[in-house]
Amino acid sequence: MPVLPVIPRYVTVHLGPPDSDAPNVTVPFADYIKNVASSEIFPTWPENAIRANIYAQISFALNRIFTAYYRSRGYNFDITNSIGIDQSFFNGREIFENISNIVDEIFNDYIVMGDSVEPYFTAYCDGREITCNGLQQWDTVALAEQGLTPYEILQRFYGDNINIVTNAPIGDRISTWDGITLGYGSIGNAVQQIQIRLNRISKNFSAIPKINPVNGIFDTDTENAVRAFQNAFDLEEDGLVGKETWYAIQRTYSAVKRLNDLASEGLSREEVKRSRKEEYG
Repeated sequence: MPVLPVIPRYVTVHLGPPDSDAPNVTVPFADYIKNVASSEIFPTWPENAIRANIYAQISFALNRIFTAYYRSRGYNFDITNSIGIDQSFFNGREIFENISNIVDEIFNDYIVMGDSVEPYFTAYCDGREITCNGLQQWDTVALAEQGLTPYEILQRFYGDNINIVTNAPIGDRISTWDGITLGYGSIGNAVQQIQIRLNRISKNFSAIPKINPVNGIFDTDTENAVRAFQNAFDLEEDGLVGKETWYAIQRTYSAVKRLNDLASEGLSREEVKRSRKEEYG
């Protein structure tokens, strides 16, 4: 399950549509954002427009990574370079100096919605050939020329309730699966997170019984809920949370919470697993 967001040191990019046999490349996260920004916007744009776009590009990428959008579906990468699905990335391309300098300054800043903790799914498009409900890149130029700050520009597209998290910690990309199968008698924060997620999923899938109390103890109620979830999603109905069930819970929870959508329900701090350091000291 997700931990509190960190900026990954590296990101693995699939150089094609998700199901293609294209190669993967692994690059430093800041270098990935520099490449995306240099591929999608112009270095001659007003600086505030460039910054607004880079904030959106960072948040979009972090949302994919934080929610394990691809890895929870069995892929071995974090994001693709397929335009229309993800972001433009041209391996080995030239990076513009002013864009590089801005990314070095803000690559560990990202957008959240209100009090939510997850990087917001900052959908965007170019605003000329394609229009969308999110940020429209060419429109940011006119707004910057009117004197709007990057934050004010972002508010025009994502609403007044957004916030920018600054100086987020940098760490290794955290896999949501740590290799430990959970079952009857297991205890701890990971169990509690499963309970929270299954209870939320049950609002959309009523065949999954509620777990009460949510206390981090894998009891009979939790096992019954896991079995019902497995039955509903055609998984082996063994009552255990192994790798396949873990990722299925992750995918379904992200879907019902709309975490990969502009209309995200959002994650509170209580819904996010603490880090190992926070949990065990």
